[in-house]
Parts: sequence; C-alpha cells; structure tokens
Amino acid sequence: MKANDFRNLTTAEIEQNVKTLKEELFNLRFQLATGQLENPARIREVRKAIARAKTVLHERELGITNA
Repeated sequence: MKANDFRNLTTAEIEQNVKTLKEELFNLRFQLATGQLENPARIREVRKAIARAKTVLHERELGITNA
C-alpha cells in the first residue's frame, strides 16, 4: 500500500491497518524461524508498509499537509 492510499484513510483505519500488519509481520517471522516461509521478501514489504502508515499518522499529529 502506498502512502497516498494511507492518506485517504481515516486515522482509526490506519491504526487498525498497522495492527493487522504487525500481526502479519509476527506470523512471517514465526514462519521464518520454523523454516516454513515461502516468500522472504514479504517481510520487507510489510515492514515498509508499517513505516509508511506510521509516517502518515505522524504527519497528521504535526499538522503537515502535502502540497
């Protein structure tokens, strides 16, 4: 999900999305540890999606708007 997609969501929806992504990341790490992970690149994708969502939340806290 791109940052613009997160900007179109409400704050509550973004927070819910972050929670879901963190759960997915936990499961991916668990699969990695047990040797069952099919796509190791997915870990990186999920981490970046979490970072994008948190960035949008932080921008909202600071009142930053994109031009």
